Parts: sequence; structure tokens; C-alpha cells
Amino acid sequence: MISELGSGGAETLVAGMALAGDSVGWRTAVAGGGGHRADALRAAGVPVYDVPVPRRRATGVLRAARAARAAVRRFRPDVVLAHNVSASVVARLAVAGRRVPVVTVFHGVAEADHAGAARILRRTSRAVVAVADAAADRLRAAGLPDPVVVPNAVFSWTPRAGRAAVRAALGLDEDVPVALCVARLEPQKRHDVLLAAWALLDDAVLLLAGDGSRRAALKARCAELGLGERVRFLGNREDVPDLLAAADLTVLTSDWEGMPIAVLESMAAGRPVVASDVDGVREALAGGGGLLVPPGEPVATADALRALLFDPAAREAAASAGLASVHTGHDPARLMKTYDELLRTVTRGGRR
Repeated sequence: MISELGSGGAETLVAGMALAGDSVGWRTAVAGGGGHRADALRAAGVPVYDVPVPRRRATGVLRAARAARAAVRRFRPDVVLAHNVSASVVARLAVAGRRVPVVTVFHGVAEADHAGAARILRRTSRAVVAVADAAADRLRAAGLPDPVVVPNAVFSWTPRAGRAAVRAALGLDEDVPVALCVARLEPQKRHDVLLAAWALLDDAVLLLAGDGSRRAALKARCAELGLGERVRFLGNREDVPDLLAAADLTVLTSDWEGMPIAVLESMAAGRPVVASDVDGVREALAGGGGLLVPPGEPVATADALRALLFDPAAREAAASAGLASVHTGHDPARLMKTYDELLRTVTRGGRR
């Protein structure tokens, strides 16, 4: 169960786990709001139940819970795996009166919200999975005693088209340096910092894949900075592997993250990362794969981008380290095995 099934990292993980469920003997269905991943899952034969997004309002939560309860009644699950706090609330209401445990995957919240998240998760969830050690530490400090840590993994990163073809489709010259940012256009992701950094660089193109409430404001900021065609707003995309093939590196300037799938996908595609030095990003890049910069620092971000964008040898070294790290620490088969063991323990009445 997840609030939405669009292009975010948690949604990517849900889709990957649902499609890989057969490998560990699961019969899987997904409940959540609409989005292109819902259509793709249905096309692959995975049952998908429409549950409206709660939007943090009591009426919205109750509406979502009614739809989720209908999905539970039809599918009759042994366990519900809820992704993030709002989905855990909906899931708990949906299984009320049934002996169906809820396990919540905690992908992260803003620093000020950890106490509230821990309080809710204690009431809704038989077990809680944190996607990074730092996320688990923050939950423990907020009063949740025993979260299980299962780092995120990348299930697929194979492009459908080659670098030259993708660049041609995007109207990019073959030799122009290109950075890619895959992130919702929301305040947490701090695209304002990225644009300020980009204004300090020359002769390179920034691709922004994602959409959100900040799109108009960010476009206006690009105009103020005179960035013109050096920044391209691509909207929500279903072809991230192709975009990675076209890019030289990726960049993420968030204020906070759990364990961002975008960073892991970049590493798996052999693309180095420039990213904010925050929680799960720091863990993802601990074995190499890019450069960390202080959050909210455009000058430091520009320096790191310059160091990798215009130095092929530095990019190759970072990419090689990232590939080794993601294959070692973020293997999808290991992730599925760990979740399978946890869910089977919980359905037998145990706690983890």
C-alpha cells in the first residue's frame, strides 16, 4: 500500500518488489493512488486497487481507508506492507477487525516530523523497516525502539535507447556536458540551490526530470538567472534509464532524504552523483560513487559539479566505485530475501 504510484523513489521500490514477488513465493497486489506505475503493474498482471491519496486530512484518510478496506476484503492478504506513515494509517484502518498485521517501510520525513512519525508507527505497525541506518537512528531517538534496517535496492536500470539516440531526441549535442536531476519539484528537493549553482557554471545543460508544486516558481527563477536553454524542464518521465544514458552525472540537492532510489539508479547506470551530505545519501555514497556537498550551498555544489562534469577521468573513477558499491550493498535479490523473512516472521505472530 502506498499513497501514489507515480515517479517517486518509494513508488519505484513498490513496483520492483511487486514484480519480483514471485521470486520469493509471494502473491502480491498493490493498493494506491493512480499514476503511470499503476498502469505498468496492471499490464504485468499485478492486481492494482485504486485508493485515493489521503492528503493528511481526516476526510481524505477515511475515504482512502474505505477504498483500502474494500481492497483488503477482495484480495485477503496475509500482511500489508505500507510505504510511509500516511499509508500505515490507512492500512491500519483498512485491516481493523482482521488478524492482518501491518508492516511499514519508513522512507523518511523532515527532521521536525520524526516524533510524530514514531508515535503513529507505534500504533499502526507490527514492524517498521527503515531504508537507511540514519533513518532508523532518528526513529529510535524519537521513541520507536526496534526498526529493522533494509537498504533500498535497484531492480532495473537498462536503457531502451543508446546515449546518442537519447541525446538526439532531446536536442542535445553529443559533446555537451549534461547533468540530470531526477526529483519531484517540491521544496524538500531544493532545486533553488541547484539553479543557483548552475548559474555559476558555463557550457553545460541541466535536465530536470520530475514535476510538482514548484515548477512555475523554478521556471521564473531560471529566467531571472538567465539560464535559458541551459536548463530543461522535462516533467514526469517514465524513461529514467534512457535519461541516465544521455547524462554525464546526476545531481540531488535535497534538504533531507531516506535512501534515494535516484542516487542508487545513477550509480547502477555508471553515472557519478553530486548530492547533499544528508542521511541516506551519505550512506549510499559511503563506498564511492560521487561527491557530497553541504546542504543549501550553491558554491560548493557548483565546485563539485565542475570537478566531475569537465573531468572525464574523475567521472570514470567515481562511476567505477559507484557500480561496485551498488552491486555489493543494494542487491535486489538480497532485499527480497530480507523482506520475505521479515514478513513470514510477522505473519506467524512474531515481531521484529
